[in-house]
Amino acid sequence: MKKVLYIVSVLVIAAIVVLGVTLKNNSGRKSASNEQTNSEQGTEPKEPSITPAQQIEAIVENAKQGATPTFQGKAGKTTSQEVEQDWTASGTPTETETGVYTTYPEHDATIGTRGGIVFDVRYAGEDLKGIHYEDLQTTLGDPKQVKTFQDATHDQIIWIYQVGADYQLKWILPKPTDATPNPAVDHIAVWTKVETKEEKMLSAMTLDEKIGQLVIAGIDGTAINKASEQLIEQYQIGGVIFYANNVKTPEQTVQFVNSLKAANQTNLLPLFTSIDQEGGRVARLPKQVANLPTAASIGKTNESDYAFNIGGMLGKQLSQFGFNMNFAPVLDVNSNPNNPVIGDRSFSANPKVVSALGIQTMKGIEKQNVIPVVKHFPGHGDTSVDSHLELPKVNKTLKQLEQLELIPFKNAIEANADVVMVAHILLPQLDKTYPASMSAPIMTDLLRKQLGYNGLIMTDDMTMKAITNHYGIAQAAVQSVKAGSDVVLVAHDPAKTIAVIDALKSAVNSKEITEQRIDKSVMRIIKLKEKYQLDDEPTPNVNVKQLNQEIQELLK
Repeated sequence: MKKVLYIVSVLVIAAIVVLGVTLKNNSGRKSASNEQTNSEQGTEPKEPSITPAQQIEAIVENAKQGATPTFQGKAGKTTSQEVEQDWTASGTPTETETGVYTTYPEHDATIGTRGGIVFDVRYAGEDLKGIHYEDLQTTLGDPKQVKTFQDATHDQIIWIYQVGADYQLKWILPKPTDATPNPAVDHIAVWTKVETKEEKMLSAMTLDEKIGQLVIAGIDGTAINKASEQLIEQYQIGGVIFYANNVKTPEQTVQFVNSLKAANQTNLLPLFTSIDQEGGRVARLPKQVANLPTAASIGKTNESDYAFNIGGMLGKQLSQFGFNMNFAPVLDVNSNPNNPVIGDRSFSANPKVVSALGIQTMKGIEKQNVIPVVKHFPGHGDTSVDSHLELPKVNKTLKQLEQLELIPFKNAIEANADVVMVAHILLPQLDKTYPASMSAPIMTDLLRKQLGYNGLIMTDDMTMKAITNHYGIAQAAVQSVKAGSDVVLVAHDPAKTIAVIDALKSAVNSKEITEQRIDKSVMRIIKLKEKYQLDDEPTPNVNVKQLNQEIQELLK
């Protein structure tokens, strides 16, 4: 990005408008000619006589090229790497849902990038203070669009103009008031649409493809059959889950996973191939594979490195069999000794121990390029009912949850957990109507907004009696998506999976759920599959003997 004298270029444009000369500058600094003083005469330096209208016209001409007074690249073309070569950032870039923003104080600029391409250039030089609300009205007329922004320290109006086919020019200034009816411009922004790879993939998808991605389905038998093929080829499901009854031998398991991947080859996105492999009594791989210890056993050691290595071995076990998602680790705090479902699946009754060891296990799984799923939000450790059999009820307040159950999940979110599984638990202090897996106050208000979680939200198995004893599974799935879940787990019965998919499609067609809401979930799914570079390539047979030797070495 070349830096030449901005104010000089403004003068040139003011004098020779017909030429439409491209503006250049030197990072918003006044030119040397503007700063010369007449020391002999003792006079003050004279500012060039630029009218607000001329300055506005100069900024507009710049914006038509995707530039601002200090940014002479081209929004939509210039890469973040090119900016970093020329400019020095201040602080850590900020990630938002729309892009990554980096501040460059020496250039009075903040640059937004998406997929490594500049798409939003914000300029806040002092020279903008000479432009006021009325100047914009007089020079540019009514904007194409007007927005407002308000927070604890700002109450602003945003005037948006289309400049050429590719760019929007935004003028941001305080809202006019009786006390300040003609406020000065605070900053400007030049914006252009930049589609990321993931957005291009989303825009290429049909509604049927999108809805299919929202479902991970259970499959029958020990080999691919017509029902499994239909779910993959016709309904284009996002993933499959294996249980113990789907695995018989190492060779059969690999062949089964490979056949499902092969059936998915014509679909746009690869499959999630998932399984519960926690270690201890929850281990689904063939019995020929040596098992790993329970979370409670790991908890007794209270050794982070050991937890990380166990997580790594869990991930290695799964990746060698062709699985790319593990429903582990369990982050429930084992606070109720009468709990019939968690018990030794929990690391500890101490939330600090659960946090430390659970997160290390999660990171170990991640390192093997297997997606860990932390569960069962907001905490299944204080239930006295097994949600496989009935709907548990936990009558705790949010404050009580924050002091115990939520601690490991909060810490895992801060450690960049990719997927959170939400439990079928009724928490009437938070939502009197729906269990957590169907609750907007729990999934959207608590998990998304209060805890700041931006990853994938997944339900526990919707075929569990905690749901089916009280709801029709199809409408329960619709309510779950409306409430904030991204993936619905339907772990048994292909007919129930089809019913869920049909209900979700009907909900979109009837406007009960918007397609934009579906798009948000699908985008998270696409990003996750891209992050882990999932594919449907076949997996070779496992050397079980060698794998077991590695497990034994670890357990020594």
